[in-house]
Amino acid sequence: MAAKIVNIEQGSPAERAGVRIGERLLQMNDCVIHDVLDFQFESYEANVTLLLEDEQGHTRLVEVEKDLAQPLGLTFDSYLMDDIRTCKNKCMFCFIDQLPKGMRESLYVKDDDFRLSFLYGNYISLTNLTPEDIDRILLQRISPLNISVHTTDPDLRNAMMGNRKAGESLRYLRRLAEFNISIRCQIVLCEGINDGEVLLHTLRTLKGMYPSVNSISVVPYCGTRHREGLYPLKPISVPAAKRTIRLVEGFARNCLKQMDTHLAWCSDEFYIRAGLIGRMHTTKYYEDFSQFENGVGALPLLMREFREALPQVKGKQAASFTVATGESFAPILAKLLDEAKNVADGEFSFQVVPIRNDFFGGSVTTAGLITGQDLVSQLSGRDLGGRLLITGQMLRGGAKDPVFLDDMTVDQVSETLGVPIQIVGIEGKDLLEQIFEMEIDAGEPAYGFKPVPGFASAYE
Repeated sequence: MAAKIVNIEQGSPAERAGVRIGERLLQMNDCVIHDVLDFQFESYEANVTLLLEDEQGHTRLVEVEKDLAQPLGLTFDSYLMDDIRTCKNKCMFCFIDQLPKGMRESLYVKDDDFRLSFLYGNYISLTNLTPEDIDRILLQRISPLNISVHTTDPDLRNAMMGNRKAGESLRYLRRLAEFNISIRCQIVLCEGINDGEVLLHTLRTLKGMYPSVNSISVVPYCGTRHREGLYPLKPISVPAAKRTIRLVEGFARNCLKQMDTHLAWCSDEFYIRAGLIGRMHTTKYYEDFSQFENGVGALPLLMREFREALPQVKGKQAASFTVATGESFAPILAKLLDEAKNVADGEFSFQVVPIRNDFFGGSVTTAGLITGQDLVSQLSGRDLGGRLLITGQMLRGGAKDPVFLDDMTVDQVSETLGVPIQIVGIEGKDLLEQIFEMEIDAGEPAYGFKPVPGFASAYE
């Protein structure tokens, strides 16, 4: 169904040409418009012809004159201008399948849409693509794409993803690489299934598609307590985490010698699970942070940004506070705050409270999956020092949409605990800004990279 125009920017080329709100866009330059990618592709030219349909079904042609690459100024009733493509797989590690019942409906939606991969960095499996989709990707140069690979063994990929097309669809990965589509790959590691020699074979196969395949992240399977009827997986053990780090780092060293890039990285969670936080690499190791959204290099970058901003709080004082965070990050955060206390003027009191994830289960230790009800149950009755700091990653849209996964709002949690809540951004300086309630100059981002919140989970 053609997309409906719901807003026209004042003074835009579309407004000057007489386009009207309520009309539907059928074609541009004699090409049928199926979605936002068609729209962007066809609207690049300086002169654009629109075929529009009004609410009575009458059609008309409108000629729009504009500068090359200038936006038309149109907003449609849905961003994609089409229905979202959903996932047909039954992955043994799927986080969404492990959600409890009764949560908001949008949390159960499994997207597997190459358009969202290009536009927002979501990961796709390739299993619902058609040859026509591949042709379109190549024609319109829809790049980069983020692809969940998990294994390049066709039979094992079928089994891991619960889809008999999973192994067969690897041919699309090879075709995209042949035509130099930029590809970022993800491997969700399940102990005893796709680790060890299987993982090494997968990495070597993907290396053969370099430079099209230009980065690979290896992230651990994340399990909740809601796995009734699902494949029996266990959290990555300490020995398995250490073995995986050695394997991936060894592979990366060889890649660096041969191709001047590490190509593959373990996520920070592997180092935390292995008890090797002190062995984590400096930010230089992560090159352009292309796998940041998968938790690769996020912790070293945060620590670097935090420490680089510390001189700006010298001589400053802060009111007492509590920080609530995930169990895995709490010890690291406590050390960073001790450093800030040593730099700042005078004494100030703080506490870091690791929140046990009762909602999803004790094996989930990351801050981003903490719910409002767990905060309330574990912080009620405690002296929080006058204010509570939490990361915006706990919330649906950060400070702009402050709702936890269990639909509790920040205001509800704040009212129940009787303490104001401050939301901390994802950069190292953001924490210091909230603690000292001052603006801090971040300087230039590390290696030209600026992290963007809101991408897909590292496990989907």
